[in-house]
Amino acid sequence: MPEEEVGRVSDFFARPVVAGIELTAPLKVGDKIHIAGHTTDMELAVESMQIDNVDVEEAKPGDSVGIKVPDRVRRGDRVYRVTE
Repeated sequence: MPEEEVGRVSDFFARPVVAGIELTAPLKVGDKIHIAGHTTDMELAVESMQIDNVDVEEAKPGDSVGIKVPDRVRRGDRVYRVTE
């Protein structure tokens, strides 16, 4: 499936398991993303997203968002939107 890079992981929080992502393209709840890095490879649907601890439905380039992830991610991992 084709992918478009939408950002990079800037932070990781263990409790709750959340990735901080600096966006370079728009992203919205419901989008399917692929996080890839040196030891990271996971796909998930964005179920919820926060900016400064406030739930948002969509975010634009330049925003820093928090997204719950199923497992550890690392700073610098690339985030891609999976397009059907």
